[in-house]
Amino acid sequence: MKTITKTNISKIRKTVSILLCMLLISGLKTSAQNMPQSRIPRIVSPEIAGNNSVTFSIYAPGADSVELNGSWMSTGENKKMTRDERGVWSVIIGPLEPSMYNYNMILNGVSIIDPANPIILRDVTRHSNILIIPGKGSEMFEVNDVPHGTLSKVWFDSPSLGITRRMTIYTPPGYEDSREKYPVLYLLHGGGGDEDAWTILGRANYILDNLIALGKARPMIVVMPNGNANQTAAMTDMPFRSGNQQNMAPMNAENEQAVIDDASLYPNSLIKDIIPYVEKHYRVTANSENRAIAGLSMGCLQTQITYITFPELFQYVGCFSLGIHFNNQFAIISNKILIPGYDKKLQTLKNKLFYVGCGKEDFCFEGVQTLRKKLDEHNFKYYYNESGGGHTWANWRDYLSDFVPRLFR
Repeated sequence: MKTITKTNISKIRKTVSILLCMLLISGLKTSAQNMPQSRIPRIVSPEIAGNNSVTFSIYAPGADSVELNGSWMSTGENKKMTRDERGVWSVIIGPLEPSMYNYNMILNGVSIIDPANPIILRDVTRHSNILIIPGKGSEMFEVNDVPHGTLSKVWFDSPSLGITRRMTIYTPPGYEDSREKYPVLYLLHGGGGDEDAWTILGRANYILDNLIALGKARPMIVVMPNGNANQTAAMTDMPFRSGNQQNMAPMNAENEQAVIDDASLYPNSLIKDIIPYVEKHYRVTANSENRAIAGLSMGCLQTQITYITFPELFQYVGCFSLGIHFNNQFAIISNKILIPGYDKKLQTLKNKLFYVGCGKEDFCFEGVQTLRKKLDEHNFKYYYNESGGGHTWANWRDYLSDFVPRLFR
């Protein structure tokens, strides 16, 4: 075997450098030969004007039609884009209120992302672009010049479910360099989501960064698990084998027992697997005064089940966009798990905060009012945040921004 010397290493580095240069030159020549005579126009999209109107553009000279669909539009509504002589399609929208939005372009009937916008989010299997209009309504969601916390993707054993699973954990700025113990918020996603939902769609880490920097929230750890009891992790990272690509069973009468089993499995895993793991591996203050739980939609359902089953563990509870339901897909859970014994439990439940938030156009609005009526019957104290809009992340980001400053005070 030939001995590797400093001289040999120098020769190897020189040879690699020459090869890289040759490849680069070859690539440049090929690109120049294939480059069309008329250059592709430079596209800026989205382009926000001073009055918060927005221009969306895409270079698609061969397209027959291009439309725009945005979260600020009514369901099913698209805006037609027009083509100029260069083959650039564009449309002007707005002005829009300061907030965070998502959008897609529809090219020849096919939904695509804006190729000029690198900021993309994933909602289950759908990908779309992010648009943030700066201002008071969006400042909590933006990446501001403040100290930032750390996001970790944590794999852990789940003995109660018999699989290895993953969760996302936020630790606040300064956690790594301190010896301090922190309170914990367990933050649950909705149906179809996973452990990425609250950071990708909800911007939870930026909301925490900004609130902590402003002194409006205590530094805390936020645990965002995967709430689907039969999943190991988000579909982008789960093992590729049969059976792992399912979300929670649809909530309908045809698979009633499966729904009930799944609804009880996850809260049980949260208590037996997730909380013990967090309190063993992170510096936390492990008592009910420093433990909170909150969730949206399906995660709100799981929050309610967990809280009424283990009320001694949490002093802070947040329910976003779900209540008690008798006439929709959530009726099975309300009838079989929540309602039995609920009145008796309300007489003994004690906490420092029970937060309820819902939009007036939310399809769960009626169920939330049913929950409020039940709480009022027993003089159970709660905070209610009623907003406009429906079952959307725009509302859930706002609820989180309002909920977090109320914790651990």
